[in-house]
Amino acid sequence: GNRVLVYDTADGTLIQPLKGHKDTVYCVAYAKDGKRFASGSADKSIIIWTSKLEGILKYTHNDSIQCVAYNPVTHQLASCSSGDFGLWSPEQKSVSKHKVSSKITCCGWTNDGQYLALGMMNGVVSVRNKNGEEKVKIERPGGSSSPIWSIAWNPSKDEHNDILAVADWGQRLSFYQLSGKQIGKDRQLSFDPCCVSFFSKGEYIVMGGSDKQASLYTRDGVRLGTIGEQSSWVWTCRVKPDSNYVVLGCQDGTIAFFQLIFSTVHGLYKDRYAYRDSMTDVIVQHLITEQKVRIKCRELVKKIAIYRSRLAIQLPEKILIYELLSDDSSDMHYRVKEKICKRFECNLLVVCSQHIILCQEKRLQCLSFTAVREKEWLMESLIRYIKVIGGPPGREGLLVGLKNGAILKIFVDNPFAITLLKQNTSVRCLDMSTSRSKLAVVDEHNTCLVYDIHTKELLFQEPNANSVAWNTQCEDMLCFSGSGYLNIKASNFPVHQQKLQGFVVGYNGSKIFCLHVYSMAAVEVPQSAPMYQYLERRMFQEAYQIACLGVTDNDWRDLATEALEGLDFHTAKKAFIRVRDLRYLELINSIEERKKRGESNNQLFLADVYAYQGKFHEAAKLYRKTGHDSRALSMYTDLRMFEYAKDFLGSADPKDTKLLMKKQADWAKNSKEPRAAADMYLTAGEHMKAIEIIGEHGWMDMLIDLARKLDKAEREPLSRCAVFFKKFNHHGYAAEIYNKMGDLKALVLLHVDTRHWDEAFSLVEKHSQFRDDVYVPYAQWLAEHDRFEEAQRAFHKAGRQAEAVRVLEQLTHNAVVESRFNDASYYYWMLSMQCLDIARDNSEKKEEMLKKFHSFQHLAELYHVYHSVHRYMSEPFSSNMPEILFNISRFLFHNLTRDVPMGISKVYPSRAAHALERLEGFSEMLLLRWQCLMNFSRSVLEFRYASRQSVACSEVLPLVEFYLEDDISDEEAVSLIDLEVPRVERNSSWQEMSRGESQCLRLDDGTEDPEDDPFTAKLSFEQGGRAFVPVLVNRAVLRCMSRRDVLIKRWPRPLSWQYYRSLLPDVSITMCPSCFQMFHSEDYELLVLQHNCCPYCRRPIDEPSYC
Repeated sequence: GNRVLVYDTADGTLIQPLKGHKDTVYCVAYAKDGKRFASGSADKSIIIWTSKLEGILKYTHNDSIQCVAYNPVTHQLASCSSGDFGLWSPEQKSVSKHKVSSKITCCGWTNDGQYLALGMMNGVVSVRNKNGEEKVKIERPGGSSSPIWSIAWNPSKDEHNDILAVADWGQRLSFYQLSGKQIGKDRQLSFDPCCVSFFSKGEYIVMGGSDKQASLYTRDGVRLGTIGEQSSWVWTCRVKPDSNYVVLGCQDGTIAFFQLIFSTVHGLYKDRYAYRDSMTDVIVQHLITEQKVRIKCRELVKKIAIYRSRLAIQLPEKILIYELLSDDSSDMHYRVKEKICKRFECNLLVVCSQHIILCQEKRLQCLSFTAVREKEWLMESLIRYIKVIGGPPGREGLLVGLKNGAILKIFVDNPFAITLLKQNTSVRCLDMSTSRSKLAVVDEHNTCLVYDIHTKELLFQEPNANSVAWNTQCEDMLCFSGSGYLNIKASNFPVHQQKLQGFVVGYNGSKIFCLHVYSMAAVEVPQSAPMYQYLERRMFQEAYQIACLGVTDNDWRDLATEALEGLDFHTAKKAFIRVRDLRYLELINSIEERKKRGESNNQLFLADVYAYQGKFHEAAKLYRKTGHDSRALSMYTDLRMFEYAKDFLGSADPKDTKLLMKKQADWAKNSKEPRAAADMYLTAGEHMKAIEIIGEHGWMDMLIDLARKLDKAEREPLSRCAVFFKKFNHHGYAAEIYNKMGDLKALVLLHVDTRHWDEAFSLVEKHSQFRDDVYVPYAQWLAEHDRFEEAQRAFHKAGRQAEAVRVLEQLTHNAVVESRFNDASYYYWMLSMQCLDIARDNSEKKEEMLKKFHSFQHLAELYHVYHSVHRYMSEPFSSNMPEILFNISRFLFHNLTRDVPMGISKVYPSRAAHALERLEGFSEMLLLRWQCLMNFSRSVLEFRYASRQSVACSEVLPLVEFYLEDDISDEEAVSLIDLEVPRVERNSSWQEMSRGESQCLRLDDGTEDPEDDPFTAKLSFEQGGRAFVPVLVNRAVLRCMSRRDVLIKRWPRPLSWQYYRSLLPDVSITMCPSCFQMFHSEDYELLVLQHNCCPYCRRPIDEPSYC
């Protein structure tokens, strides 16, 4: 007709016929947004209508309109006639038209609206751009004998290339890319196609034509089945956007509206789910790992079954049996094991390890993989549900539910079915528990019933169920779905519900496999609710089994806590291991150890648990109840809950109160509140800890107050106070403390450490036992400050002779190396005296030390006189008289006959003597001096070591050493000398003597005859011989001596005193009382005035014992 009819798709009623065309309407097309549609007619016109069914625009062509199509992106309209096609858009004022060489029968835009495909009567497909320019020309093999009658672009967004489906009256269906390249081979059809239409997602094609029906094809052109048969040709078909609705237009004016329902074809075994995709493919999905594998069958998949490693796929003309390549649980590679090339009609398909089970109405057939029928069972009612429940290969068991309510168990190797139970309502879904002791049934009234298989007893029933599944890892748990909810039931506890769309088909651990519409999902469902149900009944072992299926960490912790409070330590330990709570694990281990040692007081164990959980008051009550008050007190104090501890103690033992105060002080200390901690320690009587805190923070006022309050018997706290006073340089306070304690040694050491030497010396004077404690560090301190001589004396006072000698030896060596020979002499003299002291105190070293004494005395004399020679040779001026230098040189030559000490050179005395000889007048003076003293000197030389020289000038002194007879002591000798018996005066005169060729004068001083006076005999020229004979005196001789003529060297022991008599009383001689060296009195007085000390031993003249 010439009208456009608009129908309501909901019920097929005619809304309104639209008039505007004058001839037959050939075609209509809606815009993408549905706001406009266009119609084309044999009257050569195009009318554009709005959604309100109002015509807004009309334009014409030169020929009748064959087809129209709206651009899916813009509102550009393509209108095609027998001789040209036009492109119109609202922005254009006129329609742009383009001539073609053949009649256009169909057209279609690409998904992006960039290109327009035109199908023509001559078998050519022309692809034009938006401007009408031809870009691609596809020439079909049949040419004009195979006119193109329908084309359609695949609207799928998943395709990388635009794909064009072309159907011609050569009864072929072909697919092309935009470039004109054909995809695959032509699909042969058994009819002339008049229309082709893609589903919105491009997965299916609807095609109709001369076969008077609409058929469903895959997007690859594989026929799936018939949508609807008609009584005339189907000239047009369209798929409603984003839906499964299909409308057909027939030659006889019939308009048919269909809704396609795609049934779910799938199979499930544990965590493997196989389902049909795109009607011809099978996808196997691992629900845990989310791995997927696609098996392309290229035919309609009718049934799917999966069991263990087997997969069965039923196609229209055959059944394919697949198997896994390996036994790996995660393997997803399947290969064809067997093909059963035979057509089967069945309602249900089940696969086992070696068989397939076909279910048709009431009949069950068991076939081997080679299509041999081995068993057949005929049931009394229709089979509604069948499931493999496992078993050995070739002997698997089947669970079968019938419409009459009977539930059977069948083994594939047994021809007889076993009736488990029978109920009054039809079976809709079945499942058996893992131990095969319980059976869950969903009947036609959507009721879930659970039976005990052995007793046939109905355990419980729940409403609103459409499917049910037992948990494969827990015997007492099942889930069922219905009315948009998932229901989880554990044992006989109330059902736990949560929202869930779809059907439950499996339950493994914490994962529930749910089929919603066409997709299977593994839903992670925490098992918290059933776990808490078990916990409420204190069924800890069962709760642990539920928790193992999958609960949150908080749920694990609650389980562990409840089990711990329930004293189920084994379960609590396993639960705490799950959450890795080492703190509670240590508690449980300690309780287990205590139980092994024989403890069995559960109340005490529970108190420990409460304490760990922070339930301190409950723990304290249990501690008191079990008689362990001390544990409660320790708990409160460890937690710094001192007020609670005081309340807990009440009026308890003062010792406990004191202990509490002590712990509170410990807490204050750790909390960095030192002053409060110190006060608390003092209150608790912990003086030492209080002192430590006060001292560490330098609170000296507080510390001295505390020290003065302490009793002197508390020595340890007082000593610690003194240590801190010393640390902070409050030595006066430290001394006060030590005086209070009466610790004199500590006081001495305090003075020594603070270098208060005067105070230390004053203490040593009163308490000589601390001499070493003072003088040794004093000597070390002097040595550190380069005051070595004082250090040596300090070592000597301290009795450290070895250190004193070592210091002196080092000083001596340094003096010689530095040519300070006068200092070297002094140090050698001190060394000799040191050796003498050691010889006196140590009898074992007496001989050695005396030998060193004489050696050091000799070296001291040599270095003392060499000092003058060295100065004379090295300095431009000298204060010594020439004859003194000569005497010194003579003394050195006389004593350097053997070994020469370090630092002394024989060259210096020799050069000095030669220099003196060259002085004018010196030779005559020397000759006169020599002649005057020749007689005396020759006599003295015979005395050898009995005579002495002056230390100042090395001149021989008129002294003769004498010895006492053995029976005369030193004290007696001194007393006899002090008597001074008067002597008879005689006239003195010079007497001439001749001896050989020489003549000499001798002074006759009126003394006794030589035989009466031994000294006179020694000076007599008549005594010959070179051997020295000592002078021995008796008491008579001693009484005759004058005290003024006798010099005594009062050596300390073990040396003996030495006695000398001056033979020339008029020559004044002075002896140093310290070093016992002898000088001419005039020289000595001059040197003492210059140096204010002895020139040899450096003893100050103002010392009390100096005389």
